[in-house]
Amino acid sequence: MSPLRIVQLCAMSVLGLTGCRSGAPPHSAPPVAAVAPVQSVAPTASPPLAVRTVPVARVSYLQAPTSPAAPQELPPAEEVQPAGQLSLDMLVSEVQARNPTVAAMAAAWQAAAARYPQVVALDDPMFVAMAAPESFHSIDVEPAYAFEARQKLPWFGKRGWRGQQAQAEAGAAYNELADSRVRLTEMTQLAYYDYYLVDRQLELNRQNATIIAQFRDTAQAKYEAKQVTAQDVLQADVEAGDIERRRLELEQAHRIAVARINVLLRQPALAPLPLPPRALALPRVELDLDALHGVALAQRPDLAAIGARIQAEQAAVVLACKQHYPDVELFGRYDTFWQPSATQSELRTQAGLNMNVPLYHSRIHGAVREAMARVGQRRAEYDQKVLDIQYEVTVAVEQVRQNRATLALYADKLIPASEQNVAAVRANYDANTASFLDLATAQRQLIQLREQREEALVALQRSVAELGRVLGGSYPVPDSSRIDPPVRPSENPAPANPLPPPEAHGAHAIPFARKSPA
Repeated sequence: MSPLRIVQLCAMSVLGLTGCRSGAPPHSAPPVAAVAPVQSVAPTASPPLAVRTVPVARVSYLQAPTSPAAPQELPPAEEVQPAGQLSLDMLVSEVQARNPTVAAMAAAWQAAAARYPQVVALDDPMFVAMAAPESFHSIDVEPAYAFEARQKLPWFGKRGWRGQQAQAEAGAAYNELADSRVRLTEMTQLAYYDYYLVDRQLELNRQNATIIAQFRDTAQAKYEAKQVTAQDVLQADVEAGDIERRRLELEQAHRIAVARINVLLRQPALAPLPLPPRALALPRVELDLDALHGVALAQRPDLAAIGARIQAEQAAVVLACKQHYPDVELFGRYDTFWQPSATQSELRTQAGLNMNVPLYHSRIHGAVREAMARVGQRRAEYDQKVLDIQYEVTVAVEQVRQNRATLALYADKLIPASEQNVAAVRANYDANTASFLDLATAQRQLIQLREQREEALVALQRSVAELGRVLGGSYPVPDSSRIDPPVRPSENPAPANPLPPPEAHGAHAIPFARKSPA
């Protein structure tokens, strides 16, 4: 046999193992199971907790780089048209679509989900070809060559637990993405309410300037009629100057509020924006503290992320324990170095098995202890997060209650009484029974109360937005009967039902509940 023929045989064997068709699809990936919550006895000091099952992406081997599940490029930063009225829902949607941090975390989730088919796949088979060149020119022996193929097989269950660990890590990344969206929604809502507040205060400032101008005209007429002194006119000028000073402050605050929203929209800081609404609807708030605690524990994505991390560490414990069992490597060989004779010709075809022997148990035991310590660390983080969530919900509920009561006080008592006071003092001033200083003081008090009433309304909206964030991004509260009963992650994670592939959740369409409190 010629050397060229030997080289051709080696090439054909390699192509036969690896497959010469570039488009040949490998076996499809097995269905990916979600990270399932499992039961354990919760501490007596804490209420039942919740780990939310999250969609862990299943990545197909045939998925193209341009598939819908791949991270999408950010849309161009188009300016918001100044016509019309700025809607909170529209603003939140635009900010979510344009935010680079959300896009980066979506890509991180996709990357974590793509690890599953990698960790559950077998190692590539190995092919070995060997020849003795001098044998091809010898007249004493036949040409000698050998072919060998090897395949490594891990111990039973190792690939499955690696897959569960990868799924749990992907679930944690998914929930971290959802948490960033919840926080970005709250940030956008707060910027929107600041924009509304400064616009309303500017409108009140214009109204107050008109009223003070009318007061000055009245004082000027009475001064020319020798009914009052020049002090009334000068006092009116002082009040007008103070309103002008306040207008300059509000205009600066307005530019800052516009710049804040434009930065969220990734457009020039002073780009024009549509006007905010002239009034905000009062949110309907149901403040059952115990129910809200349960909703928050069931919906908070940051808590679910820690629960997924616990399950990833639990899978790491199982994998560390399985290092006590060896991996095997199967091989087959055809060897013509066995020259034909009465006995040797039957020895050319061979099969065998390689296996590691896990004798150094101290290394394995150390890995197991490390993995178990990490589980304990994650559990402590989970328990602390539960306490933090309960505190945050309590504080948010108290803030909503206080702001609602303050707003009612302004609307029902303070402003009506102040308006009546201004009307009475003005009538007395027209009748020359009150001084202009009394009239200016009463009007200044009314101006302050009206601004404080708008601040109280915005404070209520801000506290409701914060309550929505601490509840996990959903407010008003959904029907409590539809909330899954909370459970605490336990020692033995178990697989759940398969979940939909990431095509159902685009890079900018991760499902999370969001409602405007307005």
